[in-house]
Amino acid sequence: MPANTTASSGKKKKGRRARLIVIVLVLALVAGVGYGTYWSISTVRASFPQTTGSIEIDGLSGLVDVKRDNYGIPQIYADTDEDLFRAQGFVQAQDRFYEMDVRRHMTSGRLSEMFGADQVDIDAFLRTLGWRQVAQQEYDTKLSPETKKNLQAYAAGVNSYLAGREGKDISVEYAALGFVNDYKPEKWTPVDSVAWLKAMAWDLRGNMQDEIDRSLMTSRLSAKQIKDLYPSYPYDRNKPVVEEGAVDETTKKYDPKASATSAEGTGTGTGTGTGTGTGTGTGVGTGTAGTAGTGIVGNAAADATQGFQSQLSGISDALDEIPALFGPNGSGIGSNSWVVSGKYTTTKKPLLANDPHLAPQLPSLWYQMGLHCRSLSKTCQYDTAGYTFSGMPGVIIGHNQDIAWGFTNLGADVTDLYLEKVSDEGYLYDGRTKPFTTREETIKVAGGKPKTITVRSTTNGPLVSDRNDELGKVGEKAPVTNAAPDRGAGYGVSLKWTALMPGKSMDAVFELNRATDFKTFRAAAAHFEVPSQNLIYADTKGNIGYQAPGRIPVRNAGDGTTPAAGWDSRYRWKRFIPQAELPYEYNPERGYIVTANQAVIDKKKYPYLLTEDWGYGARSQRINDLIESKIADGGKISTDDMRTMQMDNSSEIAKLLTPHLLKIDVSDPNVRETQKLLEGWDYTQEPDSAAAAYFNAVWRNVLKLAFGNKLPKELRAKGQCLSVRPADATGPVDDLDERVRECGQRAKDSAQPDGGDRWYEVVRKMLGDEKNEWWQAPKNRLDGPTDTRDELLARALKDARWELTAKLGKDIDSWSWGRLHQLNLKNQTLGTSGPGVVQSLLNRGPWNLGGGEAAVNATGWNAAGGYEVIWVPSMRMVVNLNDLDKSRWINLTGASGHAYSSHYTDQTDMWAKGELLDWPFSDQAVEKNTTDKLVLRP
Repeated sequence: MPANTTASSGKKKKGRRARLIVIVLVLALVAGVGYGTYWSISTVRASFPQTTGSIEIDGLSGLVDVKRDNYGIPQIYADTDEDLFRAQGFVQAQDRFYEMDVRRHMTSGRLSEMFGADQVDIDAFLRTLGWRQVAQQEYDTKLSPETKKNLQAYAAGVNSYLAGREGKDISVEYAALGFVNDYKPEKWTPVDSVAWLKAMAWDLRGNMQDEIDRSLMTSRLSAKQIKDLYPSYPYDRNKPVVEEGAVDETTKKYDPKASATSAEGTGTGTGTGTGTGTGTGTGVGTGTAGTAGTGIVGNAAADATQGFQSQLSGISDALDEIPALFGPNGSGIGSNSWVVSGKYTTTKKPLLANDPHLAPQLPSLWYQMGLHCRSLSKTCQYDTAGYTFSGMPGVIIGHNQDIAWGFTNLGADVTDLYLEKVSDEGYLYDGRTKPFTTREETIKVAGGKPKTITVRSTTNGPLVSDRNDELGKVGEKAPVTNAAPDRGAGYGVSLKWTALMPGKSMDAVFELNRATDFKTFRAAAAHFEVPSQNLIYADTKGNIGYQAPGRIPVRNAGDGTTPAAGWDSRYRWKRFIPQAELPYEYNPERGYIVTANQAVIDKKKYPYLLTEDWGYGARSQRINDLIESKIADGGKISTDDMRTMQMDNSSEIAKLLTPHLLKIDVSDPNVRETQKLLEGWDYTQEPDSAAAAYFNAVWRNVLKLAFGNKLPKELRAKGQCLSVRPADATGPVDDLDERVRECGQRAKDSAQPDGGDRWYEVVRKMLGDEKNEWWQAPKNRLDGPTDTRDELLARALKDARWELTAKLGKDIDSWSWGRLHQLNLKNQTLGTSGPGVVQSLLNRGPWNLGGGEAAVNATGWNAAGGYEVIWVPSMRMVVNLNDLDKSRWINLTGASGHAYSSHYTDQTDMWAKGELLDWPFSDQAVEKNTTDKLVLRP
């Protein structure tokens, strides 16, 4: 029996008791209007973890100490690997099991079992992708015996916690579900942990949304116009991650010091064609010299049809419905990380910073903890701390006793959509009809009848177009070349994705945790196949480095920017780039490395196509500039300097656009009043800045007038209806009565134009052309048409003034960016779709934030959808390799997933201010910071 069964002895018990009284009163009220019962204080507290005393756990070989600090962050000490991971599973289940349970139901396509019929379509799509099936294959055939033992120990620890507990004793959400569902949590399995990597890969999958968007644009835009909206990466202005090096043609290995000339002229046949769709052969367009064309869907708008648009739009809708646990897949999603060599730091050893930009959620996606062997040996190999995911053993981002590492999304193109000529007999491939590979999936539904679906797959992957009524038929004329097969009833769409191929990424997690130098770090990275990430490195000996890992395809034909011809084997993936030929750096002469989703390497210096859809480098170059300005003339960078850089709010688009806005002659005194806000503004987006609020509103309206109103409805935000020229109009349509009314169809968080740094580059290229066609906007009920840049900017200044008057009031002295740009933290299930009273109990906020889109402090918002914060620096850390105990960290929320724990959101206020917590690592430092100690006994 436990010696002490109290909850945390943290410093906020008084505030917690007050909140408990509130929850009981509200729930009692709920009882009176319909449930016939209420949650008592004991119900709310029943799931709080025991954090002091001792607990007996079957399977342990020795004592395990769990030491928690004032913020409930656990540090675990054990004598064997098995005990360490068994304890990790137990502790994470104490704090976050409901979150873990929801995640595993999502990855296996079983959300309907918990939440009912509304989730069937999502489950069907996820079953079609087959995440759980692939995870099982990885566990059965790919992972090392040691990794399996760790996964088994972790699962056993979770199940030790679940044993003998009812749902309400595990988390209050289960008590809420109990009103409408008899769901009971089941045991955890090792494959539940492996499958989570698929969800991680899904939201970091690369350019799939861009591939869909470019195709959807063909209904209203010409090939030239689409090209305008996807400009080339500005290598001359925004530095790539790796600035030197090439693949040695003799050794076939990447040499970070090699001359670029060794890589030039070694094409792989993956070049981009003109996309005119006039080439010969089956669906191949006219490519430029030495390249393969991309004429599959590269035709002008006249060749696109509504049916094909509906199909791609349906796929896009299906993607929107999948819970975006990492964030909306767009130009803002990513992360910052950088490392500075000791020659430029006050500590004389490297400093490493990381802050992944992901979807805000409650609890935070990340879970902070330390995993310590009391004595390192062959049977106990870990001494590491950092951030992991609930439901997964090991540490994902952090440091051990020798090295530190961080992640940012590399953005490699690892997904391709294929058009498939389907029939009742199968699908066409190289002139022959091949039968589908099929499997049946039965979806159980809480409170309803099960639904059985058939998953069909081609050689290119699962037929994702089967999963939506709109996707069942393809248009009469898909935009392909004349050499394509007969359209008949249309084409299906399949998905090829590296994450649907079993791999060893779970091995890589444990190998990173054990790595001791750059050699073992790179060896671990070689197994981190999916998702493809930028891995940044530093060690206690003073070295810094970078490695681009991942399973990245080499294509026979096409460049992956538009759907390919599934019926033609020439569009199959040829092979994968060998790890030895992927870019890396080790102790570069410049003394620092920055990764923030910019291009990895100049494509003129590298023979392989990684992607054509990089982030455009606004954040990365700002970080480069901040570092260079600090170390100029012998300056040194401190830990606090790294923190300050993470909070940099500077807006690149404001620097570019504001001088033009100030030149506009404004006659309306109300608009002139707000225009003056921009005079003398330093372009920083502090939460109390009226200038930042007004500029961002102007930017949103510039995007809407110049681009958004001209995009097809499939890309525009839901609820935004416009009178537009018909898609098939051939002449001018100036009369408002001659237009048709169209309403946007996309979720506001993923609509276009999103305002990310791709749009910075679009506007930059046209800003000097006063009569560019994009500056033209039709008249509306109040204003005439715009024909020039300054006319459109003038209308944007006016529209922004009245938009903010409606949102913030007439008095501009009361305006602030933070009042517009708010963060609300929502429980990811009942907090978004449960009854209003339940949402109010589980959710927190708002917080008024600074920062913004493509700023280093990347509190992202979608300009097409509004100003609400939709992705954030989900955690921040700065690792001090000279003294690991002087490292610093913060989480978006807190350690606990229990809504009325004192550790539910106890880090959020500090996070919002840019503050960091001390991060103890050594035994002495951890002991000094310990407030609660729990002993797990055999």
